[in-house]
Amino acid sequence: MRGFLERHLVADGFEVVGARACGEALELVERARPDLVLVGTPLPDASGLELCRRLREGEPGRSWNRDVPLIVLGNPDADASDRVRAFARGCDDYLLKPVVYDELLARIRAVLRRALPERDVLEAGPIVVDKATRRVSVSGRPVDLSGKEYELLARLATDPERVFEKDELLRDVWGFRSAARTRTLDCHASRLRRKLAEAGGGPYVLNVWGVGYRLLPVGG
Repeated sequence: MRGFLERHLVADGFEVVGARACGEALELVERARPDLVLVGTPLPDASGLELCRRLREGEPGRSWNRDVPLIVLGNPDADASDRVRAFARGCDDYLLKPVVYDELLARIRAVLRRALPERDVLEAGPIVVDKATRRVSVSGRPVDLSGKEYELLARLATDPERVFEKDELLRDVWGFRSAARTRTLDCHASRLRRKLAEAGGGPYVLNVWGVGYRLLPVGG
């Protein structure tokens, strides 16, 4: 499973380093300073929860980021008590094996996003989103947006060239808990695209058919 995850995560643009045991993982976290740690269970020299505890508590003479995001991949027979113990040891998310790769990828991105420092101003090409005042401008020209149009733009502007999947946007902007057949996103994206275009430039809010939306063309 580790080889499978390494191969697919690399294909999706991540730099991946692997460890076979708890001791090796601690040395790697101290040396490589990763942005996120996936913890499998069990490990040959410790439990996954023991690795979480040691990462969070630190050890004398050792130096690593004790706040590094942790995702635990639990055993298929794990129950609610196992999940509670994992969160008590400091994990940020918990999935049961065998994992669905697309779900794991979405969880990784969500955890990394939460770990980023909040930015008050987002800039995507000529588009500026001031989160403190909720003001939007294109090349200095103000754009009047509805609440959900603004939230959709602010979400896309966090990574303007990345394609955000429709289910991800429906969850993050509208709070949908599961996939839904709705035109809500498409209607808001269309209105947002028109308003940004009227302010000048473009194209903006590009529809990647069958997948989702990105704010700017690649290289734009």
